Amino acid sequence: MSPSTVPSAPSAPALHPVLAEVTARLVERSATTRAAYLRRVRASDEKGPARGKLGCANLAHGFASADDPDKKVLRGGTKPNLAIVTSYNDMLSAHQPYVDYPPVLKKAAIRAGGIAQVAGGVPAMCDGVTQGRAGMQLSLYSRDVIAMSAAIALSHDMFDGALMLGVCDKIVPGLLIGALSFGHLPTVFVPAGPMESGLPNKEKARVRQLHAEGKVGRDELLEAEAASYHSRGTCTFYGTANSNQLLMEMLGLHLPGSSFVNPGTALRSALTEAAAAQAVAITHAGGSPTPIGELVDEKAIVNACVGLLASGGSTNHTLHLVAISRAAGVQLTWQDLSDLSAVVPLLCRIYPNGSADVNHFHAAGGIGYLIRTLLDNGLLHEDVQTIMGPGLRRYTAEPVLRDGRVEWIDGTPTSLDLDVLRPVEDPFAPDGGMRVLTGPLGTAVIKTSAVKQEHRVVRAPAIVFDDQADFLTAFGEGELDGKDLVAVIRYQGPSANGMPELHKLTPALGVLQDRGQHVAIVTDGRMSGASGKVPAAIHVTPEAAMGGPLARVRDGDMVVVDAVRGVLELEGVTDFAHRAPTGRAPEGEEWADTGRTLFAAFRATVGPADEGASIFPADALAGGPSAPVPDQPTQEASVVQHA
Repeated sequence: MSPSTVPSAPSAPALHPVLAEVTARLVERSATTRAAYLRRVRASDEKGPARGKLGCANLAHGFASADDPDKKVLRGGTKPNLAIVTSYNDMLSAHQPYVDYPPVLKKAAIRAGGIAQVAGGVPAMCDGVTQGRAGMQLSLYSRDVIAMSAAIALSHDMFDGALMLGVCDKIVPGLLIGALSFGHLPTVFVPAGPMESGLPNKEKARVRQLHAEGKVGRDELLEAEAASYHSRGTCTFYGTANSNQLLMEMLGLHLPGSSFVNPGTALRSALTEAAAAQAVAITHAGGSPTPIGELVDEKAIVNACVGLLASGGSTNHTLHLVAISRAAGVQLTWQDLSDLSAVVPLLCRIYPNGSADVNHFHAAGGIGYLIRTLLDNGLLHEDVQTIMGPGLRRYTAEPVLRDGRVEWIDGTPTSLDLDVLRPVEDPFAPDGGMRVLTGPLGTAVIKTSAVKQEHRVVRAPAIVFDDQADFLTAFGEGELDGKDLVAVIRYQGPSANGMPELHKLTPALGVLQDRGQHVAIVTDGRMSGASGKVPAAIHVTPEAAMGGPLARVRDGDMVVVDAVRGVLELEGVTDFAHRAPTGRAPEGEEWADTGRTLFAAFRATVGPADEGASIFPADALAGGPSAPVPDQPTQEASVVQHA
């Protein structure tokens, strides 16, 4: 498949009325901010190479380190220049493959008629390493640091397009927010792929739970973890990292079918080269200008939401999709996600929502089949722009190697494993398994796709903790045995301590549930994209540190977590509104030398969870209703074409 061809399709079905209604209200709600954003994007758009605006001294700095052939190209005013923004480091398996990407991308860009430079790097931290550690307090904030780092990389006005290299939890959302701040630049996201399958995730989870019960030692636990996370590439469970990859295809920012091709394969290498060629093609000089700010619109955002819900993706994206949307001037809300979830069926069973990993999902038909069945049933907007051209139908195609080059063919019209991937007509569940909960304790989200029906309503006394370590201590000492409970883990919100994931609580909660106890967790913190079977009302807002209701909950209060009715409430408490807050956010010497002190300004300015937990004000992201038009090139800058 070339950018000018599209796989065959049946006659277009009518769009589902709920998708149509959510999209319409999203357009109406976003009218002012989206218009302001697009004014900024269009005012910044340049018909010729961006470096043509630079003065001679500026440009000379921009190519001083290049070799002579590249200098000649960069001095000229014809070929487009691509910015490579990379999250490479060699500690993290998902990002280690990027070590070899820049020279490959540069050569591919030259072959396609352009040129490329590494514009900058962004940090990439791993929640898997920092779970339960002080470093998790920096995790969510790293998304906005990455966005700013990407913006700095693009700030030199040397570039006509961009290649974004990132995979994991906060990295891809941060790169996308940063790219949208340069929305006039055509931008292609370049994945690295998942590692090959290791120890099955179900077996890994079993060993973790046995360790939580004290039935196996650390050596056996480490052996299981190392057999699961064993090589280069993304972890193979369907957490936030792999949800990122699926969403990039749903948004039309990856090459079709490229997300889950393993590192070190010939197809992976060919796809990387093809990404650079496509980035050149969608610049002005390439003939098909496709600014990312025009591409990520209300319909594309709705498609991303549908993809997340149909696949049982990570709850972290209830934060990230809101933040990404606002960076494009689109005002997505949790209620939009909840309304979509009610009509989007669950079509995938990937761990933790099933036993298969993403390699198995990809082999069964993967993202291409998922998009096909959703399109064929009116559950996606087909009429969107992508990096491959107009129409999401292009993303039902499958990449193959022919004579060492990548080509696209029609993907499978049927699922190759109905235990992993199903059509809309025969779903695993009739809804997407993500709901908004509301009540006197605040507003929360809950993911039910991996929660059995009998566990979706929990009514039990609260046991309150201000730190996850205190919960684990109580569990280890047997204080939680034999009783139904709702664990209220508070002061974990973005303003308190950066909203860490509380995934280390999952094995202990799973043990209690498996013993027959009715358990749930209510928290203003996050749970990992890998969390599953225990009902978790998460991202509670307003958070306790900002005076939210969780600060007034006491041990013994009867809490109801009801994922069927969508409520988060108290029973039999008559003095709740008059109680004084108790507990406190973490502080003091125990956090010394962990980087926390550097993020005081973030904790002071971060927004609430339902607005994306971002440090960037929504109006500032969109450019504001009266965003100024960027200055035009000066006379001195215009002579650089002939310098």
